[in-house]
Amino acid sequence: MPPIPRLVCRCALNALMVTLIAVLNAGGLHAGDGRLDRGFRTPPDSVRPWVYWVWMDGNLSREGITADLEALKNAGIGGVMIMEVNVGVPRGPVEFMSPAWKKLFKHVVAEAERCGIEVTLLSGPGWTGSGGPWVTPDASMQLLVGATTQVDGPSSFDGLLPRPARRRAFFGDGLLPAPLEEAKNNYYRDVAVLAYPSPAVNDTLTNIDEKALYVRAPYSSQKGVRPFIPSLAAYPPVVPDAGIDQAKIIDLTSRLSTDGRISWQVPPGRWTIARFGRTSNGANTRPAPVPGLGLECDKLDTTALNAHYDAFIGSLLREIGPRGHVPGRGWTMLHIDSWEMGSQNWTGAFREEFRKRRGYDLLPYLPALMGAVVRDHETSERFLWDLRKTAEELLLENHALHLRDLGRRDGFGLSIEPYDMTPCADMSMGSLADVPMCEFWLYGFNTSYSVIEATSIGHTCGKAEIDAEAFTSSDEEKWQAWPGSMKALGDWAFASGVNRFVFHRSQHQPWLHLAPGMTMGPYGVHWERTQTWWEMAPAYHTYLSRCQFLLRQGLPVADVCFLVPEGSPQVFRPPSSALRGNPPERLGHNFDGCAPDVFMAGMAVRDGRLMLPDGMSYSVLVLPARETMTPQLLEKVRDLVRAGATVIGPRPVKSPGLTGYPACDESVRALADEIWGNCDGVSVTTHAFGKGRVIWDRSTWKETDSLRSGTGAMEQEQYCSFGFVTDYLSRAGVPADFASDAHIRYTHRRSDGAEIYFVANPEEKQVESRCTFRTGGYQPELWDPLTGNAHDMHEYTEANGLTTVTLRLEPLQSFFVVFRHPPVPGGGTDFPAAQTLAEVAGPWTVSFDTSRGGPAHTRFERLDDWTLRPEEAIKYYSGVATYVTTFNRPAAGTGASSGRVWLDLGVVKNMASVRLNGRALGTVWCAPWRVDVTDALRASGNRLEIRVANLWPNRLIGDEKLPPDAEYGRGGNLVRWPDWLQNADPLRPPVRRSFATWKHYTAESPLLSSGLLGPVRLLVTRP
Repeated sequence: MPPIPRLVCRCALNALMVTLIAVLNAGGLHAGDGRLDRGFRTPPDSVRPWVYWVWMDGNLSREGITADLEALKNAGIGGVMIMEVNVGVPRGPVEFMSPAWKKLFKHVVAEAERCGIEVTLLSGPGWTGSGGPWVTPDASMQLLVGATTQVDGPSSFDGLLPRPARRRAFFGDGLLPAPLEEAKNNYYRDVAVLAYPSPAVNDTLTNIDEKALYVRAPYSSQKGVRPFIPSLAAYPPVVPDAGIDQAKIIDLTSRLSTDGRISWQVPPGRWTIARFGRTSNGANTRPAPVPGLGLECDKLDTTALNAHYDAFIGSLLREIGPRGHVPGRGWTMLHIDSWEMGSQNWTGAFREEFRKRRGYDLLPYLPALMGAVVRDHETSERFLWDLRKTAEELLLENHALHLRDLGRRDGFGLSIEPYDMTPCADMSMGSLADVPMCEFWLYGFNTSYSVIEATSIGHTCGKAEIDAEAFTSSDEEKWQAWPGSMKALGDWAFASGVNRFVFHRSQHQPWLHLAPGMTMGPYGVHWERTQTWWEMAPAYHTYLSRCQFLLRQGLPVADVCFLVPEGSPQVFRPPSSALRGNPPERLGHNFDGCAPDVFMAGMAVRDGRLMLPDGMSYSVLVLPARETMTPQLLEKVRDLVRAGATVIGPRPVKSPGLTGYPACDESVRALADEIWGNCDGVSVTTHAFGKGRVIWDRSTWKETDSLRSGTGAMEQEQYCSFGFVTDYLSRAGVPADFASDAHIRYTHRRSDGAEIYFVANPEEKQVESRCTFRTGGYQPELWDPLTGNAHDMHEYTEANGLTTVTLRLEPLQSFFVVFRHPPVPGGGTDFPAAQTLAEVAGPWTVSFDTSRGGPAHTRFERLDDWTLRPEEAIKYYSGVATYVTTFNRPAAGTGASSGRVWLDLGVVKNMASVRLNGRALGTVWCAPWRVDVTDALRASGNRLEIRVANLWPNRLIGDEKLPPDAEYGRGGNLVRWPDWLQNADPLRPPVRRSFATWKHYTAESPLLSSGLLGPVRLLVTRP
C-alpha cells in the first residue's frame, strides 16, 4: 500500500485538536445563562459583521482610510477584508506595493489596532488567489501538454518534434504586461517522449479537457458545468485494435536533444511519437491593480508559494515591523477568495509524487491526457481519476495547508472560499480553513450551493464560525439595497447555518467631501460611510450581531450526514428532495455533508449515533450513489457499521483508481460482501452487521435529473430520495426537529442544556403558525434580536417530547425560541393584539440637509411621498430629513393608562430613527415599524422627532437633469477623472449635489418612493 498522504495525517491531527479545543473551551463557550443573556442583549465585538473593504487600483488616501475605519467601527462593523482590484474606475496615484502604498497599509494596521477592528488581507492582488508580477513562468501554475508525430517503419527518423502548444488561458491571453506575457508564451520545459504503435481504430476518451484538468469552468456562472466527474464501475466495451498497447510503449525521452530533435530507428509498422512538456496555464491575477498584474503561482509546489508569500505578505510584514498580537484588532487573518484560477495538472515533481502516492508510474499512461485510450476505457479513466486525486492532494497540502502554516507562523488565521473552478473537492479544501466561507448574491448568480458546503464544512470540522461573502451584487443593485430589502435573504443564510456576514462590499472612499463617491465599478452593495442611511446602520448591525452571537453557541443539530463522494473536482450537492424553494431551505430533518478525508479522520460511533470529535452527531449516514469506493474508505464504513451506525446506501463493486489494482477491486468486493451481506436492494433491503445495519433500496437510487445548479442546468442526483431517509428516521423514533403549518425557516443549535431555535418568516405578510419543536420539559422563551428583549412564553403544549407553540410573525420577522429552564407557573398572551389609540396627524415641520440640496425647513400638512412634492429640492432629495411635531397623550379612557404604548410609523421609505421628548427610542428598518414609547410619553406637549433616510437614486436621477461635470462611457463607467477633481479645482460646477464613479441612471429614470408615508399611530398592547 502506498504511504498515507500528509493531508490524511493532518486531518487526524486536526480531529484531535478539535477534541482538545472543545474540552478547553467548555467553560468559556458554555458559561451559563447569564453569559447567554448578556451576550444577546449587548453582543461582543467578536460577533460583529465584517465587510470586504475594496480598494480601487491606487485610489487611496490616508485621511480616507482613517475616516472609513472609524465609520465602520462606529456603525458596528468588526472587521475588514482588504481587496485591491481594477474594475471600471480610472487608476489612482498610489501604485500597488510601492513605498507609498506600503506606508498606507502600515497606517491601516495601526488605525485598525487603534479602532479595535480586525483586518484580513487576501492572499494576492485582485480576488483570484496568490500571484503577482514577481511570479516567473517556471513558478506559475503548470499544465502538461502534448503533441504527436506519425512515422512509419522500419526506417531511420531524425527530425524535430513539434513543440506542444501552450493552452489558451481560461480567461484569455494578452492581459499581462508585454514582457511577462512574452515570457509566459515562450515558457516550455520537456518532460517525456514516448513512442507507441498507432492504434488501427480511432477511439478517444470523452470530455478529456475536464478529466485531465485542463479546464475547470466556473460552476456558479457557466451553464453545463458538472458538479462532479462520474466514477463508473462499467465503461464502454473494448474496441479491438483501438487502445494503446502499454507493453509496446517505448520511452525515448533520453534521445531528445535540447532543440527538440530526436534520432530513432523506427520498428516496422505505423508509430506515434508523443512529446510531452510543461507550460504555464496562463492564469493571471485578476482583476488586479495594474502594478499587481502577474501570473498565479504554482499551486502544487511549496517553493513557489514560499516565494510568493515572501514577496507579498513578507514584504508587508517587514514594512510594518514588530507588532503585537492583540486578539480582535489589527491584521489577524489571510484569505483565499473563490478560486477562479482554473485547473493545474502538473508541477516539476508531479511524476515522483504520483508514484509515491499512487504506487505506480504514470509515464506509460500519459497519452490518456491527450484523449487517447490506453489499453481500454476503464484503465484510462481510472488512471485519470488517480491523476486528479494526486493533483488534489498536492494542491491541498502544498498550497492551502502550507499557506495556513505560513500564516500561523506569523500570527494569522486563514479563511477560504473553496469553490468555483477548483480542480479539487470543495469540501476537502474548505476543511483546511480556520474559517470556512461561502457567498450568496442579492442580485446576480445563485451560489447557494456554496452556503450548504461551507456550513457542512464548519459543522463537520469543529469550526464555530462560518462566514459568508454576503449580498454580492451585479450591476442591477445600483444603490437600491438597504437593510430592509436584504432581511429575508440574510435570515435565509442564518437558517442555513451562516453565522457571520462579510458584506460585499464597502468601498474605500479616498475623499471626505464627495458622495456617494467611489464605487467598485457597478458591482456590490454600497456599504460605506457615504450611504444616505449610514447613521442608522448600527441598528441593523446590532440585529446581525445578536443573531450571530446565538448562532455560534454550542453545536448545530442535524440528523443526516451525507458522505461526499471521493474524487475531484467535486461540488457537494444534497438531493433536491432535501430542500425546498429558492433560495433552498432545509426541511424538518437537517443535514450536513462530510468530506471523505474528514470522515476517515474523525467519525466515530457512540450509542448508535455517528459522532465527530467535538460532539457533533447524526442519526444516519447516507452514502453517495456510486458503484466505486476506495478500500480505505469502505473499511471506515465497515468499522462504523460494526460499531453501531446505520448506513443507507448502495453496495460498491470496485475501486475508482488503479492504486493496488487488481487487488483493490477484490478488497472492495470482499468488504461489500461483509457489510451488505445478502442485501441486494431488491428482495432484501436491510442487513444487520455488528451492532449496526445497512439499508439499500434500489428503487430510491434512480439516476434522476433535477433543476438545481446555479445556472439552471440539469444535474444528476448524487443521493437517494430524502423522503426515504426521513421515513426511516420517523420509523426509528426520530421525528422532525421542527415543523410548522406555515412557511417558516429555521435552524437549531444546542448549547450546554439550552435548545436554541432561530425561526424566520420569509413572507412579506403577517404569518401565524403552529410550530413544533423537538424538545420537551422546558419553558419556551421568545428572544427578539431586533430589540434584545426576551420573555417566557405561556401558550404552548407538550406531548411525546415535542413542544408546540403558536408564533405570530410580522412580515419578514424573525425570533429565537429558546428552551433552557423547567416550566414555570404563569399566564398571559404571548402575542397581545395591538389597538389603535390615536393617529399622530401633524402638521409636520420637515428639515432637510442643505448640503444635499434640500430646503432647511418646510411644512408638511400631511405625510407626502417626497417624489410627489412640487419642490424639486425635495422630489430629487437623497439623504436624511427630520420630521417634528407635537401631540398630547390620549385620555385615560382610551386605554392608554395600561399596557405598553407603541409608536407605529406605518410606511417608511426607507429607514427611520425616533426621539420622543429628547429621548432616543431606536431605529426601525423592518417590520414591525414601531418603537416602545411607554416610558417617554407625557400627558401633553410630547415633542416627536423622526429622522427618515431614503436611497441615493433620486438625487442621482435629479442631477442628470443638470450639466455634466464628468465624462462617462456608454456602459456607465467614468472615462477619466474630471479636471476639477484632479486639480482640486474649487470652480467645480456647483449645481450637482452628487458624484459617483459609475452612472446607473438617466434623467428619465423612475424615482423611488421616499420619506415618511405613515400613518403614524399610537398603539397599545396589554398582556
